[in-house]
Amino acid sequence: VQLVESGGGLVQPGGSLTLSCAASTLAFSTFTMSWHRQTPGKEREWVATIASSGGIRYYADFVKGRFTISRDNDKNTVYLHMNSLTLEDTAVYSCRAGTNYWGQGTQVTVSS
Repeated sequence: VQLVESGGGLVQPGGSLTLSCAASTLAFSTFTMSWHRQTPGKEREWVATIASSGGIRYYADFVKGRFTISRDNDKNTVYLHMNSLTLEDTAVYSCRAGTNYWGQGTQVTVSS
């Protein structure tokens, strides 16, 4: 399974970004998908998870009400819609399929 993230970039505080993660596998719809993030010198932290069908979603407390995870199983893609971004959201964001497969990550920088 190969995962390729995109959509990162530079955004001002209070702005929005949508990240995408495209999966190569035809079994995408069977995977629970999640987003994680990491900043230099800190451990990677979990951000959000979406069940295979998309009907169940979980969020870390620090993104509740600001981020939304979604997926399109026809496009083998999972998304992370990020609103009201703060400086503390600056990180490399990576997606994960199940427990074993990781993407390379995409950089999100929040700066004025």
